[in-house]
Amino acid sequence: MTVGSDFQKRIMGYGLMTAEIVYRMPDHPRFLQSYLWQTEDLAPHFPELNKFLEFWEKEIEARIHSVRIAHQDLLEPVDFRYAKGGIAIH
Repeated sequence: MTVGSDFQKRIMGYGLMTAEIVYRMPDHPRFLQSYLWQTEDLAPHFPELNKFLEFWEKEIEARIHSVRIAHQDLLEPVDFRYAKGGIAIH
């Protein structure tokens, strides 16, 4: 049985990250719009989010006003415990 990369990422501290990106389009600068994006990312540096924001700045005409982040640790190494006993089921 092989361990998947998603499991390995969770062991390393990656967790579900949700980013709300508030932006303005050049043709309607008075209006703020919102874009929600989710991925697994590593807090507190958020390398995946930084890559996405760099892509946004280069490829999308909209200018970012603000970014709000929520991060949920899905699984950490301290969540593992070895059982010190057994249960007999008849």
